[in-house]
Amino acid sequence: MKILLTGAAGFIGHAVAKKLLSVGQNVTGVDNLNEYYDKKLKIDRLKNIENNHSNLNGKWKFVKCDIEDKYNLESVFNKFKPKIVINLAAQAGVRYSIENPSQYIKSNITGFYNILELCVKGGVENIIYASSSSVYGANKKEPFNENDIASHPLSLYAATKRSNELIAHSYSNIYKLPITGLRFFTVYGPWGRPDMAPFIFTKNILEGKPIRLFNFGNMKRDFTYIDDIAEAILRCSAKKAVSNEAFNYEYPEISNSFAPYKIFNIGNSKPINLNEFINVIETELCIKAKRILDPMQLGDVISTYADTNKLEKWIEYKPKTSIEEGVKLFIEWYKCYYGY
Repeated sequence: MKILLTGAAGFIGHAVAKKLLSVGQNVTGVDNLNEYYDKKLKIDRLKNIENNHSNLNGKWKFVKCDIEDKYNLESVFNKFKPKIVINLAAQAGVRYSIENPSQYIKSNITGFYNILELCVKGGVENIIYASSSSVYGANKKEPFNENDIASHPLSLYAATKRSNELIAHSYSNIYKLPITGLRFFTVYGPWGRPDMAPFIFTKNILEGKPIRLFNFGNMKRDFTYIDDIAEAILRCSAKKAVSNEAFNYEYPEISNSFAPYKIFNIGNSKPINLNEFINVIETELCIKAKRILDPMQLGDVISTYADTNKLEKWIEYKPKTSIEEGVKLFIEWYKCYYGY
């Protein structure tokens, strides 16, 4: 199948590209290579894709393009004619959305709209897109279930991701487009983003700098290893969302619909306190961290915890990488990449 993958130079996009190519798919990657974080890391990810698949035989193409630019994006659709679209392009980061809200509207709303419009026009047969655990917002019921109310976002980033889910449903209903949204829970691993906790903790510990723990360290995250995320996306790309013929209109669920539309959590289902997570990093590095305990930050949630039963039944897969194994693999990559 011809697959268009947006955000291909990103952390998750890079892993998904390698996974798709490993099973022989034809992939065109799109990314704007913006400077939200180190551009070199993004370029090196693209090089890593090519280096890991030396016998591509035309199965991998990369196009520098911004999903906000509908004209250039349409030329990619017209030339490549994808049958599956995996949209991982978005402006990420909860805290950054407070400082730069306009970027989130442009990328996460306008860019997502452009993708959907071109999927309709191009006859795309299956769409998978990245949502986020942040949509659960102020919800304190755990574990988070896809049918829990997600109406109280705590950041603009979360609001744009929930908006994506609602917009996707309207397109699925009107155009009968099979669309699957995946709510990612704190993804980590090799080639990760420098603005995320595992990267920041590791960097500061190695450099002898203190690390800041918000809510005085009383935070929990459902850390999910990158390879588990990539495998779930691969399986969803091979299985279209379908209509629920038994949909209850009086008591409607959020996770499915009378339209060919699905929403799934993808997490490790084993939340860990950040202090414990740092302990695992310390053990792997053989260095003690210097910890600074700070109050809660605006836009953050105290805890995340994924109920993944629906996804497990849908694709017959459950994330399986332990925190200890995942951190070990991340540290090995980090030391190699940065020359420690």
